[in-house]
This record gives sequence, structure tokens and C-alpha cells, in this order.
Amino acid sequence: MSDEHLLAGWRDALAGAGGTDPGDRAGAALLARWREPHRAYHDEAHLTSMLSTVDRYAAKARAPHLVRLAVWYHDAIYDPAATGNEEASAHLASSDLTRLGVPHDGAAEVARLVLLTAGHAVDDGDTDGALLCDADLAVLARPAAEYRQYTQGVRREYAHVPDELFRLGRAAVLRGLLDLPALFRDPELAARWEAPARANLNRELAELTA
Repeated sequence: MSDEHLLAGWRDALAGAGGTDPGDRAGAALLARWREPHRAYHDEAHLTSMLSTVDRYAAKARAPHLVRLAVWYHDAIYDPAATGNEEASAHLASSDLTRLGVPHDGAAEVARLVLLTAGHAVDDGDTDGALLCDADLAVLARPAAEYRQYTQGVRREYAHVPDELFRLGRAAVLRGLLDLPALFRDPELAARWEAPARANLNRELAELTA
């Protein structure tokens, strides 16, 4: 996806959320964050994939413009060696969007959505949170070869972590996901993605703990 297309989508989402600033500088700054060299999975390709999913299923959301803005911000601050990335990203979203003229309620909602991506626990009836989190986890349901590329990207992002510690930490993450009552909240997406995602997770967990 070209810069022009990406940033046009950013401007449309910002305007749709009530922003009074065109947001050119803010959008360029966000895109630069997604292109930081330490990102091997949480990068521009992840951003564009999520935006495409949200666009495809936008009718499921109450406020699709806010969901799109949450996609832009959900991993805007991403340091694999740090904790609290989601909290920092939510704070950035609230600060930026308020400065860009988005009404307080809208900026606060984007920050709330960003925080959901820390644990992907969404309340019943939260269609916007469901769409965002389902889009974030859609990678889990990809074909096995693509799923392996995703896991390899995650490992590169955590290259600073020794193998044994990484296996333990990653296994804990996988168990946490598998313990969720459902990985995907939207019934249509769950029908398509739940089974292949759980198969991928179980296979990776077996490999890590063999």
C-alpha cells in the first residue's frame, strides 16, 4: 500500500472522528513509527493488514473511524524490551487526537480501544472492540507457512532474549490465548478463523515445549 493511500486513509479516519486538523504531520510521524528498524512483525505490513480487515468488515462497527484510528495507534509505541507499550500508545493517541481537534469522547474511546489490545478481552456487545481485537489476532488463523513467518518475525523482535527464556515466555503467551473462551468475538469471523488459529497455536506450543 502506497504512502499516499495509507495517509489518505488516516486523514479520512481523523476527519470522520471530528478532527479539525488535517493531520498530515501526525500521520507521517505515525507511519515513521511503524517503520522503525527494530520491528520485524509489528510493522507497516501489520498496520496495513489490520486496516484492510477493518475496512472489509467496517459495517460491524458502531464507529469505524475510531476503530481505524485505534489501529493506527495500537502499536504506535512498540519496544519489545519494555513493558506498558499499550498504555504508552493509548496515551499518545489521546494526546495526539485531542490536539488534532477530535472531541474528548472520541479521543478517549480510541485510547480505550488501544488498551484492549493488551489482553484482547472484550465485553459482550462491544462491537468496536471486537472488530479491533479480531483484526489484531487475524494473523493467528493464517495458513501454516504464513503463521511461521509471523512467529519468526516475533522471535527477531525479541532477539535480545535468550532462547530458553523466550520459549518460556512465548509458551505463556500462547497458553493465555488458548485459555480465552474465544479468540474471535464476531460470530462470522470466529466461524472462519477460530479453528485454524487454535490449530496454529497448539502446534507452536507443542514445538516450544517438546
